[in-house]
Amino acid sequence: MIDIKFIQEENKAIALDNSTQIGECVFENLDGTWNIIHTGVDSKYQGQGIAKKLVNCVIEEAKKYNKKLIADCSYAKKMLEKI
Repeated sequence: MIDIKFIQEENKAIALDNSTQIGECVFENLDGTWNIIHTGVDSKYQGQGIAKKLVNCVIEEAKKYNKKLIADCSYAKKMLEKI
């Protein structure tokens, strides 16, 4: 079972397989705007929708905290264009 956890103090969401980190979505906090700068998933876990879950986690948390979202990460940028 893959778990997604948001760690605000580290500006990221992580994907865990049991206790092993297998992916992350990292953002920088720019005066009320969160800029997603990197999304990555271990190659053994790619193709399972984990990157999408990571970016969606950051999107949901940004909504909770009333933060605007932008993305330098090309994958996250494509997702943000769809919402």
